[in-house]
Amino acid sequence: MINSLNARIQEINHDNIVVVLGGIGLQVFVPTPFAASLNVNQEVFLHTYLVVREDSLTLFGFESRLDREMFILLLAVNGVGPKLALAILSTLSNDTIRQAVYQEQVEVLSRVPGVGKKTAQKILLHLQDRISKDTSIQTIDVSSDINSEVLAALTSLGYSIVEAQSALQNIPRDAPQDVEVRLRLALQYFS
Repeated sequence: MINSLNARIQEINHDNIVVVLGGIGLQVFVPTPFAASLNVNQEVFLHTYLVVREDSLTLFGFESRLDREMFILLLAVNGVGPKLALAILSTLSNDTIRQAVYQEQVEVLSRVPGVGKKTAQKILLHLQDRISKDTSIQTIDVSSDINSEVLAALTSLGYSIVEAQSALQNIPRDAPQDVEVRLRLALQYFS
């Protein structure tokens, strides 16, 4: 099992990067917002997970150990494969997924392209007993509601959910908890 790697980025694509490690180029699939935050020739440390299939070996990389753990938990859900688990982590942050599970918000998970209502319900049921209740998650409630409004505004303006989520993740953490201010900052991401 390849648990982690530290390598130089050679190429950045929409949902994957190519890193050079010991003269070998490895394709690593990563969440879209994480890929957008990287630069070519940058050294990157990735927490990785290797998916072994009969006809392929596919490497997935994550910025944090928590994201990798969430990816592994999502893979255990019946009907969720590696590509869909990656799409979920590309669209929703780890904290948003946890909050959706705690508050049983099927509609949050249903926002992810490829996740229908039944799959979202399966994910909620599977994760409810498997993720620990984090006390810091309570502080996310207010900003998450505001971020949901900003996300809805961006998608109504024609941006995809992935683009809107990327813009949200680029808003500074110390930005005011005001919908208009956060929407303005998110729109600056696209200019």
